[in-house]
Amino acid sequence: QVQLVESGGGLVQPGGSLRLSCAASGFTFSTYGMSWYRRAPGKGRELVAHITATGSSTTYAEFAKGRFTISRDNAWNTVYLQMNSLKPEDTAVYYCKAIGGIATHWGQGTQVTVSS
Repeated sequence: QVQLVESGGGLVQPGGSLRLSCAASGFTFSTYGMSWYRRAPGKGRELVAHITATGSSTTYAEFAKGRFTISRDNAWNTVYLQMNSLKPEDTAVYYCKAIGGIATHWGQGTQVTVSS
């Protein structure tokens, strides 16, 4: 059974940092590209960052460049999102997504709230 379980969300003050994790199981993690998406209140889901299956290449949304870092550990079947210099507009539910050929899998999401 495929599972993607996000963790690490929470409440943080503006300027703070959080590290999100997404633990994968039930599929061959090392052959899937992995992405982080987010959905802010009242908005659609948007791509935050993507990392290729080997981790050799990453891409970021403009708002994430310079502040967020996506990484993965294929030995632990986990993808991470390090978020620094957080802003109130980063408040959203963050989801991880696995992409492998025609197969895609989503996690349930973790809430990130940036507020003083």
